[in-house]
Amino acid sequence: MGAADIAMLTHLQIRNFALVDRLDLEIGSGFTVLTGETGAGKSILIEALGLALGDRADSTVIREGEERAEVSANFELATDGITRAWLAEHDLDDDGQCLLRRTLSREGRSKAFINGRPVPLQLLRDIGEQLVDIHGQHEHQSLLKRDCQLQLLDEFGGHGDLLAAVAQAYRHWQKICAELDAVRAQLPATDGDTDLLRDQIRELEDVSPRADDLVALEEEHRRLSHFDELFTTCQHAVASLYDDEASLYGIMANIGRDLREQLATDRGLTPAVELLDGAVIQLQEAIDELRTYLDRLHVDPERLAQIETRLTALHDLARKHRVRSADLPAVLERLRARLNTITGAGERIARLQSEITEATANYHRRATALTRARRKAAEDLSAAVTAGMQELGMRGGRLAVRIDRQAEGHLSPYGAERVEFMVSTNPGQNEKSLARIISGGELSRVSLAIQVHAAGRHAIPTLIFDEVDSGVGGRVAEIVGQLLKKLGQTCQVLCVTHLPQVAALAHQHLQVAKFTSTQGTVTRIGALSDNQRGEEIARMLGGIEISKQTRAHAKEMLQRAQECT
Repeated sequence: MGAADIAMLTHLQIRNFALVDRLDLEIGSGFTVLTGETGAGKSILIEALGLALGDRADSTVIREGEERAEVSANFELATDGITRAWLAEHDLDDDGQCLLRRTLSREGRSKAFINGRPVPLQLLRDIGEQLVDIHGQHEHQSLLKRDCQLQLLDEFGGHGDLLAAVAQAYRHWQKICAELDAVRAQLPATDGDTDLLRDQIRELEDVSPRADDLVALEEEHRRLSHFDELFTTCQHAVASLYDDEASLYGIMANIGRDLREQLATDRGLTPAVELLDGAVIQLQEAIDELRTYLDRLHVDPERLAQIETRLTALHDLARKHRVRSADLPAVLERLRARLNTITGAGERIARLQSEITEATANYHRRATALTRARRKAAEDLSAAVTAGMQELGMRGGRLAVRIDRQAEGHLSPYGAERVEFMVSTNPGQNEKSLARIISGGELSRVSLAIQVHAAGRHAIPTLIFDEVDSGVGGRVAEIVGQLLKKLGQTCQVLCVTHLPQVAALAHQHLQVAKFTSTQGTVTRIGALSDNQRGEEIARMLGGIEISKQTRAHAKEMLQRAQECT
């Protein structure tokens, strides 16, 4: 299996975390083990990786005498993986690379980064859950979550098409329900509200508000209400301009006659005479216009009263609806549209209710097909994992996948049931939730059995097992190693172990060692060569005193492991 085949953790960098001062570790694909003396700090690497994945931490993890700890984890992503899509969705993509970085200061301040960009810690957790699953007594135990158990069952059963059909039916049902809610929201709370709406429309229709009509009414009202002033002013103007003995027309006519008589003396007066003649003509036209206006001008008290009544009604309605009088036509149209919506809502609601009934039936048909497939997959997964538990030293243990129906009437894009993994780890023991297993070793082995039988189908690319072999030895230990190696063919597996049978089967072997000097204590983690690996396996077999026989046994174990597929 190459790096191009799956997403994987490729590099881990640790600075001043616990007993580690500096660590730059390349991690390969397949199955990797971490071994070391008791107390050397084998769990440090997992705890540091957890920090980069968004785990909670406080300043006590910072190395003594330092002000800041930093952990970086680099992942190479599959070409078409969901994590790439997630990064693109959050504008964090970087050409297939995924670098998670976390810093922690002595003051307790924490900073998170994805591909060099600062992000909220929750985003680091979200992407961490897609990349790494830590099995043991750690927070990244996704198999303890019921939604993840449901996802794993569907992946095991290959229910992708059925799930997509259920989700599509759910979205269609949800869309119609939302449309029905929107229609109902437009309806009045009571019948009285509809009556009020009709009364408001009738009031407006009685005065027939029209924007252009309102302007004309106001102009006519001004003219009728100011009749006396208009008549007096125009009559006085005609008198002053023409009728009076010393009228302006007479004065201008006399001046014009006198000036024309002087033209024989000086033709230079011609322009002034012509302008004056034109002014006299325009004055005569103005006088004629005033006389015509006076002839048409008359008072109609009844018409004035009608206009005042109508304007008062319009202004009262404008105040009532809190708009300008000119906006009343728009108010009337809006109220009519509202009434039309209400009167047509009954028919629309009936149609939508019929569509919802049909959409609900369609959803249940598809959900029922998914339920049948899940029940079959649950039986197969339960049988396979139960068999795997016997191999892992859990004689009489069993896994049962419990499927519970959702509450009546509850629709979900994930189907009509909830799933929970129920486990009995000993003969005669009642099954209980996987999340209630107290022993970390038992939990790890059950998780291993589940992961192996879901291999190639599970979405999380890197699996870490912490002390998965706790409490086992001999033949069972070798089976654990074989299962981990098999799992490493489809995803990246890291395992902290104290068993040589497991360590011998790994593709890559990392050793954890603790060194003490006058400067303090440090933990080192490094990859072992073939010779170094033989010595480490021999140490795990023989303890402090390592004999030739122990080394020969270690060599034999490594050779046999290479032959194991």
